[in-house]
Amino acid sequence: MLKSMRKNLKSLAPALWFVIAAFIISIFAVWGGAGRLGEGRASNAVASVGSKRISAETYYSNLRQRLESLKEQYQDLDPNFIQQLNIPYRVLEEMIQRSLLLQAAGRMGIRASDEEIRDRIISYPVFQKDGQFIGVAEYERILSWNRISVEEFEKNLAEDVILDKLVKAVTAGIAISDEEIWESFRNSSESVKMDYAALETSKVEYDQEPDPAVLREYFEARKDEYKIPERREGTFVFFNTDELRAEIQVSDEEIGKYYQDNAPQFREPEKVRVSRIFIPLDGREQAQSRAEAQSILDRIRAGEDFGQMALVYSKDRKASEKGDWGPFEWRELAPPEQTEIGRLEAGGMSGVVDLEDGASIIKVTEKEAAVTRPLEEVKGQIMTILQDERGRSEAEGNASRLEKEAKKNGSLTAAAQKLGFTTQSTGLVKSGESLILIDPSGAISQTMFSLEESGISAPVFTYKGVGIVQLEKSEPPRPASFEEVELQVRDDYIDARKKEIALERMNRVKSELASSDIETLGVRYGLEVKTAEEHKRGQYLSTIGESDRIDRLAFTLPIGEPSDPVDFGSGFAVIRILERKEVTREEFAEKRDEERDNALQAKKNQFFSSYVTQLREDIGVKIRYDLFTQVSSEILSRYTSQEEPE
Repeated sequence: MLKSMRKNLKSLAPALWFVIAAFIISIFAVWGGAGRLGEGRASNAVASVGSKRISAETYYSNLRQRLESLKEQYQDLDPNFIQQLNIPYRVLEEMIQRSLLLQAAGRMGIRASDEEIRDRIISYPVFQKDGQFIGVAEYERILSWNRISVEEFEKNLAEDVILDKLVKAVTAGIAISDEEIWESFRNSSESVKMDYAALETSKVEYDQEPDPAVLREYFEARKDEYKIPERREGTFVFFNTDELRAEIQVSDEEIGKYYQDNAPQFREPEKVRVSRIFIPLDGREQAQSRAEAQSILDRIRAGEDFGQMALVYSKDRKASEKGDWGPFEWRELAPPEQTEIGRLEAGGMSGVVDLEDGASIIKVTEKEAAVTRPLEEVKGQIMTILQDERGRSEAEGNASRLEKEAKKNGSLTAAAQKLGFTTQSTGLVKSGESLILIDPSGAISQTMFSLEESGISAPVFTYKGVGIVQLEKSEPPRPASFEEVELQVRDDYIDARKKEIALERMNRVKSELASSDIETLGVRYGLEVKTAEEHKRGQYLSTIGESDRIDRLAFTLPIGEPSDPVDFGSGFAVIRILERKEVTREEFAEKRDEERDNALQAKKNQFFSSYVTQLREDIGVKIRYDLFTQVSSEILSRYTSQEEPE
């Protein structure tokens, strides 16, 4: 799932992603504890963007909603996976970039008028009926149904209008030459069909243990490549929240009180699943579309299956799924259809619903009323939440007391002894090096590199707990001796030998392709063999990834002739072109205007991305990594607690 998820996230990365409307109308789960977080840290900034601040509460809310949205797509989403994808940092970066752009727009005097906001609202299909605005009352009802306040929605729309205008202002002077348009057309239109065999170095076996003398000789020939970076050693005290929470007892009375105080957290919203048959106008009169829909409706009422009729007659993107719009996507449907959905019970079916672009039939396949889960069902979950809260609170309290005492007398060790806490040594570590089982993220060692001699840190928040560190000694960077890096030299030597073996094997593959098919060679030499049916420049190739060198070969190599082995970083590949689709200047002339728009937009995106980078330097961004880590850890612990079985 991780590869798929990363691919989906990458598709959201163009430079102009931040001008897309901020609201996707959906229902988010209500999480407990947000109020407590806000009360304790509303004035604290996770990040400063120039003179603007991103509060812990605002970041908490944004991260929470992103996780809930992702959970709808990936049911097995868990905290480890979230951290692998770096979702907390991605969310914060999005907030930072939006703030940067809004500040830039403010400096340029860009504003959103009431008329522009109004025009943006009435342009949404969900707020239209028969091509007309549905009216203020219905507009407010739809927002309320989706748990979005009018003020919040319109504020974000205003920001989107401003960002649209900023993009246009910044990129207005970008021009593109005919040669650039031609190259863009070639890149998007030309393709090759090719097969390729790839061998990753890591899959090459090498069983020989290198002779120490050979390793030393290898090291001497490359000794400038081996250096010991600056390392530091410190004394630290760490308060592990899991250990603290294991000792915390929670009474039934406390669980009951939490249940009463946080009732919305345990309320499951109404669950509705909808199916639809849509008959478009397709240039006909409304009466004809309606008549066709009525004929289908009569057949369903006579006993024919709704799903089969949708599969045959419906003309929307869900027709192939027998008209099933699922439990969420139906919220995109037009207001008249939404009205029918609200009226129908489970199993109920509408009459023909007249729409601006056709007619539809709606069926509610499932409908469960909103319910509040009983206390007995969520008792274990509440206990975990309370233990998490108190464990983290106790860790923070201990760290705060220890910091105060340590800075008073200048010794973390003495302060820890006085308060009854245990000290540990980091050993000599590099900046950002992890402390296994305590701080895998490397926050403590990174903090230590910001300290002056004998300096004592503020509390350092990690996903595992809270620590305080005092710098004891530093070693400047220097060349490494063979003994210090012998294991690394051994690994490098073996990798080099594996690479030689892989290259020699792929050279044999190239020479044998004339007399043997590629699949047979793949089995013989343990290769990944693939066929790319329609490969274009810049596209991802399985195992290989993206490769400029392979792209160049793909469009220059004679058809049928295997390439020399190509180094793609983690191994070697041999490619062979089977077919090539090339474009002519005549074809380009027919599509020049369309391609000009695409190429110009791509160039504007690239320019705007550089603009944002420069803006970041000009305005200035500071991130409080300790608070960022603390808030992220809190929300992930709550996320975990809600996923834990009872």
